[in-house]
Amino acid sequence: MDMFDRLETTIRARRDAGDAATSYAASLFAKGRPKIAQKLGEEAVETVIAAMVQPDKIVSEAADLMFHLIVLLADTGHTLDDVRAELARREGVSGHDEKAARAS
Repeated sequence: MDMFDRLETTIRARRDAGDAATSYAASLFAKGRPKIAQKLGEEAVETVIAAMVQPDKIVSEAADLMFHLIVLLADTGHTLDDVRAELARREGVSGHDEKAARAS
């Protein structure tokens, strides 16, 4: 099991039985999907800013982004395996072609 799988397992445990007073992930689940999505957006912006003006901070910001993405996936009933399957489906397909297919 890699680090992302372990993190996902921990996040799902916090969703199902976490104490919002002691677990940040549980507190996000308690606040609901709009707050989780907001935090994901904030982390995405911080990652972009780091890439542009503080490249030494991008790994830390990317870790925050991934954490919040996994929380959102768990909240919507999806998993990293769902993301892996989607990426596998797209493998070998031009990004332009894949995007065009979604538009129709």
